[in-house]
Amino acid sequence: MNYIVFDLEWNQCPGGKKGANKKIPFEIIEIGAVKLNNEKEVTDTFHQMICPQVYNWIHESIHEVIHVDYKDLLEGVPFPQAAREFLEWCGTDYIFCTWGNQDLTEFQRNLKYYDMLCLLLGPVYYYDAQKLFSWFHEHKKQRRGLEYAVDTLGLAKNRCFHRAEEDAEYTAEVFRCLDRDVIKPYLSVDVYQNPARKKEEIHISYPSYDKYISREFTDKEKIMKDREVTSTRCPLCHIPAKRKIRWFMNNNSRVYESISFCQEHGYVKGKIRIRKTDEGGYYAVKTIKNVDEEKAEEIREKRDSLRRKRRMHSAGASQEKI
Repeated sequence: MNYIVFDLEWNQCPGGKKGANKKIPFEIIEIGAVKLNNEKEVTDTFHQMICPQVYNWIHESIHEVIHVDYKDLLEGVPFPQAAREFLEWCGTDYIFCTWGNQDLTEFQRNLKYYDMLCLLLGPVYYYDAQKLFSWFHEHKKQRRGLEYAVDTLGLAKNRCFHRAEEDAEYTAEVFRCLDRDVIKPYLSVDVYQNPARKKEEIHISYPSYDKYISREFTDKEKIMKDREVTSTRCPLCHIPAKRKIRWFMNNNSRVYESISFCQEHGYVKGKIRIRKTDEGGYYAVKTIKNVDEEKAEEIREKRDSLRRKRRMHSAGASQEKI
């Protein structure tokens, strides 16, 4: 099996969001990739500039970062050709690796725009080197920039940043520094191609937490009425845990949290994030993990604080009506 470490650069509407094509808000203009074998040795590289078909100028902020002129892109190939060449270069036995969780989503969105999504069936599993670096090198959840990781690991900086080919090479070097046996179980899943039906729903058990990705719903209110979505099983023994704090909505209307209790393994924290598809449907991404009593109490205090704020807001609104 090979690891395909890739990076993308993309453009957006130079006139701002109002003029953007909603089907392709970010148009890919460069693909860079490094192929690693099973021992994480570099065996090949890929690079292709892409001639824009949607936006006819480089957005000012994009130009400031990647320093590419529009005329340079005209020498590239159309995205459909670049995508086919890239996927053919990947081969048949590989797993993607990226810095962060956006490149795969935008690659699929661009494929979909050109009716080519059949070339990369999803959901797509991959390694998120940015997340893994934070987890297993710094033991933190905070996501770091690629240059920060390169500096922290003491890697040579003999190339520029913010270009697809160079960033793919830097990401590959960071990925090679991560312990393969430690990170192996932590495959991320990109759900741009989310489960459409009940039988396609995803259940993943990681060493330290469980993840569930629901089928698609027509509206988000129905999600929190679904038993499977709101169920809470202990990640260690997978026995239903008794609810101590019912699901409550966080400050963000698409995030819910809860606390349950497993008789054998203690407190269990649940978090549900509601995502929206490009077509206007909704699905849930639920994570379940064991926490200590201090974290459980922190969640309780958060719920109580939100309740107080909502009561005060409701009382204020009632007074205004009077």
